[in-house]
This record gives sequence, C-alpha cells and structure tokens, in this order.
Amino acid sequence: MKIAIVGFGAAAIGFIEKMKSSNNEIHVFEKSKDIYSSSISGIRADGKLFVSSEMGGDMVVDIALQKQLVDFYISQTDNQQIETGKSFYNKEYYKQFYENGFQPITSDFYHIGTDQLKEVLYHIYENFKTHQNIHFHFDAEIKEVDFVGDKIKLNNSEVFDKAVIAVGRSGHKLINHIIKIYPQLILDNTKVDLGIRFELPDHIVEDLNKEMYEFKVKYKTKTGYVVRTFCNNPSGFVVTENYGDFVTVNGHAKMKEKSKNTNFAILTTVKLTEPFNDPVGYGSHIAKLSNLLAGENKVILQTYNHFKNSRRTKNLYRVLPTLESDKYILGDVNLAFPRRIIESIIDFIDSLNKVIPGVANPDNLVYAPEIKFYSNTLNNDVFETLKFIGDCSGATRSIIYATAHGYLTAEKML
Repeated sequence: MKIAIVGFGAAAIGFIEKMKSSNNEIHVFEKSKDIYSSSISGIRADGKLFVSSEMGGDMVVDIALQKQLVDFYISQTDNQQIETGKSFYNKEYYKQFYENGFQPITSDFYHIGTDQLKEVLYHIYENFKTHQNIHFHFDAEIKEVDFVGDKIKLNNSEVFDKAVIAVGRSGHKLINHIIKIYPQLILDNTKVDLGIRFELPDHIVEDLNKEMYEFKVKYKTKTGYVVRTFCNNPSGFVVTENYGDFVTVNGHAKMKEKSKNTNFAILTTVKLTEPFNDPVGYGSHIAKLSNLLAGENKVILQTYNHFKNSRRTKNLYRVLPTLESDKYILGDVNLAFPRRIIESIIDFIDSLNKVIPGVANPDNLVYAPEIKFYSNTLNNDVFETLKFIGDCSGATRSIIYATAHGYLTAEKML
C-alpha cells in the first residue's frame, strides 16, 4: 500500500512510528524547506509533554500509551536532560484554587524545552530515514487533495492508496479547501479559543512554578464563558506565531537560557451556534484585525491596567517584555477584541489574584492576539482512503495526544 502523509509534526511522527516496520510505502510531504525548519508543533513548541486523562484532546488515550510516547520523545534527546513534575497533586494547592471557583487540572509533565526539541525532531527524522519504505519530500506544500476512483491524488500529480492529513493548526488553508468540497466531513465547527498571552515577573508565581511548573485551571466567569490557562513558561519567552496570512502570540521556555519573567496564555472558549460554522474564519478575522492595528507581522502589547480600563499603553514601567521589540507595538487590545471576551479575561485575572497575589498588578503585560484553533472536528469514518490526524482533525490539542492519534490511526489501518 502506498500512503501519503501531509505534514511532519507530532501526529505524523506517531503514525510513522507505528507504521515504519510494515511493508507499506510511505511518502511524507512537508512544506518546510528542510528538517531544520520543521517543528513538532507545526510552528513553535515549548516541548511540554503531558500525561493526563483531563486534557490534551477530545479522545480517549490510554495512560500507558501516553507514557510510552513520552519515553519515545525523551529517548530522542542527546542527554535525556528534562524537567519533570506533577500538577495539582498537592492537595493544599488544589484546595486553594478550588475554593476560589477554579477547576484545577491534574497531570504529569515532562519538559524537553524548545532548544532541545529541534534535536529531538532531527533524531526522529534520521531514524525514520533508515527505513527504506519511508521517503521525505521537503518544500512540498500540498494545496489540493482529490479522489481518483478509490485512490487519492495530491496537487494533481502523484496518486496514493491512502492519504493522511497531519498539518496541525497551521494547515487551516488546506483543511478549509477540503471541507469546502466535502462538507460531510464536519462533525462540529462551532468552537474557538480567543485570548491573550500574559507576562509577569517570576517572583510573583515563584512558589507555584516550583510546585508544579505548569498550572492549568479553568474558571467560569461572570459572562458565562469558561476561561483557562494554557502553556505556562517559567523564566520563559514570548514569541510570535506566523500562520501565513496573520500573526498571533505564543510562548516557550528553554532548558538552558532563562528570562526573569513567566508567561502563560489566558484563553476564552467561545462556542457559537448555528448558522455559525467557521471558527477558524472567526478567529482569523480577529487576529487580522489585531495585526491591522499593530502593523504587519506584529502583535499588540499593553499593560494590564490599561487593558482593564480601555486605554492605549504608551510606556512600560517595571515589567519589561521578553518579546523582541520589532515584533510588537504598544496599543489597546480593546480595539480588536469583542467586549465579552475582554470582560471574561479581566474577571479571570482578578479572581486569580485572590489565589496568587500580584497577578493583577497594573504593569503586568498583556499581548494579543493569542488564538487556539480547535479546527473543525472532522469525521474520519466518511472516507476509507482519507484520514485526518492530530490538531487539524479537531480531536487533539497537545503533542502527546496528537502523537497518539497518529499512532492509533496507523494501528487501525494496519
């Protein structure tokens, strides 16, 4: 059987790892120009691997398989130097958050770090290359997927028995192209996460960072929206994430290089109803509006006090940004975000301040936009020869769950 995999990220890695010893001929098409330009997360990743039944996706992944895949990634590092810990296993911390209205998320975590993640990807690639049935094609962006009888054709050229789409959240253009032609693939398309990247001095969250490194909580705000934390980076760095036609903000942490700030995402889950059917389009529109205000390939930076009071930030005070100065402009996020989103985030931060005093300090930093696309939730039972895995399928939202989705899809295919 001749199989095409579009994208070489976490989901594709899981698929190939399970499939590599089979007799199937596997062709990997990656739009990055080479392995050094590619990334496990698609664009940016902090290298956090979570083992949890409470987060990571809308599918069931056995804990044993999650641990197996964590061990697989760790084995690909040069020195196996990682940070490990547990989130909210401390009953006292759990109780403090719970009593203030938060839902803490428990998990085990393993932090590889952005600086080590590149070598991990390289080692995995080198390992896969030793298998004669696996072929890599870089600088090969797939824009069209068509059926030819019971086979699949990519970009009107080569024909395959099966195609596996593993383009992550950054591959929204290809996914939109496919579902426009085959709308029956869509199971759900009403949800998107809109929010900010929040940055504050390490000392404010020092005890929390020492206890669990990654804290994940949910909170139902007074607007009715559920707001959550995501991707906490102690002594980390804020970065931008380029989706091609717009730029968002993100964050990561390194094993060796450290800053004096912690950053994490604060995301509002927006679930809309019919006739709404384009969460990626909605999120993209807000991102583009933010970019329009900030300038090309830039994001908006604002102090929390100004964010809360709808005033443009013109100067910073005690907290200095870790994002490079040519990638942001001081401005007002309120001009780009719906008011209900703003109110939800403010309620979340002020409530969090009751548990972690100093979180709501006026000169803490707000970056926007931070958007996490759930993608459309796609039905993999529609076509026998065309499958979607990882974050682009709408079923996963983490490295381990995406890898597991690829692994389980290959297992089923075998």
